[in-house]
Amino acid sequence: MRAGRPAPATVHVRVPATSANLGPGFDALGLALTLYDDVEVGLADSGVWIDVTGEGEETAKRGEQHLIVKTFRDTYAAIGSAPDPGLRVRCVNRIPHARGLGSSSAATVAGILAARALHPEGASLTDADVLALATRIEGHPDNVAPCLAGGLTIAWETTAGPRMTRLDVAPGVRPVAFVPEHRLATERARGLLPDVVPHADAAANAGRAALLIAALTARPELLLDATEDRLHQAYRAPAMPESVALVDRLRAAGVPAVVSGAGPTVLAFVSAGEVDSIGSEVGTSWHIHPLNVDPHGACVQPIGQETRVSGE
Repeated sequence: MRAGRPAPATVHVRVPATSANLGPGFDALGLALTLYDDVEVGLADSGVWIDVTGEGEETAKRGEQHLIVKTFRDTYAAIGSAPDPGLRVRCVNRIPHARGLGSSSAATVAGILAARALHPEGASLTDADVLALATRIEGHPDNVAPCLAGGLTIAWETTAGPRMTRLDVAPGVRPVAFVPEHRLATERARGLLPDVVPHADAAANAGRAALLIAALTARPELLLDATEDRLHQAYRAPAMPESVALVDRLRAAGVPAVVSGAGPTVLAFVSAGEVDSIGSEVGTSWHIHPLNVDPHGACVQPIGQETRVSGE
């Protein structure tokens, strides 16, 4: 869409769940997963109407304080001079909230991309601008990068702003998410991290993070060693003892497993035949989601009345 061309009146944004850190890649590595939120945003004469189905249904009551609406408003204002429109927002959410699967990053990306698509001058907002806006809102680029680009992403900060690069994941990589019932605020998990770590642990993580890139892109058989972490998971154990215990049990059985993002979800990499046997061992307190790596990232398309977002 070129700047100055008429914008569509309604758009559908599909955003994937993401898993950040992946063990040793703290605040840098992220993986897009085939679990999605679908968001429909339409322009109206005035006011805000929100309907949320699935995860986070209670957030519909927040009105202008809803994360998608706030992000849309911030982005719309950043693009240019068009007056704020009324909004109709419909969300079908499947990404668990506050579980370490990037739900807030997904909402942030959805709001930004919807605003870019609906603003008459939206094409002036570059992909680099989108990453910068999303990172400013989220605080870190590790989840927003894979949500935007799909696949495996490496994200980093520079004096000129956040940057990212994307890599394809080897076909043999099969992520499985073990999602507990309870939630964990990212702020609480991050608050448990020490200001200083032993040099040996930092050096070990640097090596494992480099190995993890090779394992995820070409050598999945190296994933058990490549997902070893010494920087954050053990320190966060008091906030999610069951999650860290599950990681330890899976790894002791030879299954590559990590805490997903800030937790408490556990992400493991297993073959299709192993899912049922592992599920029978971990018990019924976990919701088990066999997934794939999403290769595309967030998708946006104009829609008409005949292609509304559904809960299917």
